[in-house]
Amino acid sequence: MRLKHPSDWRQVFIVTVYLSLLTAMVLVPWCRNVGFLVLACMFSFYVQTVTHNVMHAGLFESKALNRVFRLVLSFCGLFPVSSVIPSHNLVHHHFDDDGQPDWASPAHARFSWNLLNLAHFPNIIGPITFAGINRWASVKGRADYRRSSAQESVFAFGLTGLLLAYDFWTVLFFVLVPQLWGARWFLRVNLIQHDACDIASDDNHSRNFGGKLLNWFSVNAGYHTAHHNKPGQHWTELPANHAAVVAPKMKPELMQASLLVYLARTYVFRLSRPVFVEQPAPAALVAKAQEMGEAC
Repeated sequence: MRLKHPSDWRQVFIVTVYLSLLTAMVLVPWCRNVGFLVLACMFSFYVQTVTHNVMHAGLFESKALNRVFRLVLSFCGLFPVSSVIPSHNLVHHHFDDDGQPDWASPAHARFSWNLLNLAHFPNIIGPITFAGINRWASVKGRADYRRSSAQESVFAFGLTGLLLAYDFWTVLFFVLVPQLWGARWFLRVNLIQHDACDIASDDNHSRNFGGKLLNWFSVNAGYHTAHHNKPGQHWTELPANHAAVVAPKMKPELMQASLLVYLARTYVFRLSRPVFVEQPAPAALVAKAQEMGEAC
């Protein structure tokens, strides 16, 4: 069980805590309460940041162990994590490089009440993203991807199904809810980190969050500009890269001290949506997203 990078024990720890919380709620009646559920939902989101990192670079030196870990992560979020490759690595990280839009572009959300944009963003981009992934996966020569995705789906949904058969109501509330919570909030990150940013800019395409507690548990996911500009760098390198390379060129308002304060100020205490950069019309985005899925 040898890690490529010693610091990645933090990522293994985060996944272990999350699975331990789910196990405790299923097996120990005393643990079935709001406190444990809230903690499980929080760690479900943190696990999605681990999933993000793993799909950029495996944690372990063993290929077999990396495959097993992907199965575990698929159960954690109840979706095949291989889908991150086309939707995130290939499309999101090239959202302006080739003139094609991100399937999860914030411009798809068009409610005038900004809180609705945040609440419904997974429902808006989900069908577009899934359709794009399916088109991408259907292209000849991607049998390995289809096989991995199928294995992850069988493991994730099969294990969840077995747990539902074991104790339906307990698993419905204390396993399924955290699984969906983390995955759906991670979709919302596309809106939070890129809405009203200039994706055509080399320096101002992403919003960052500098909270120390958030970045400890999310393995520095708050330093999003540095990650976007150099996706291959290890998460431990992001703060230094942000300070040395990103911060001197980036608009200061794109570094927020607190995620919670930003969410409250942007989505709760204001009705209108801040728009600093003109966004293309949704119909055009959908058409280009379809083209992107066919071209990949």
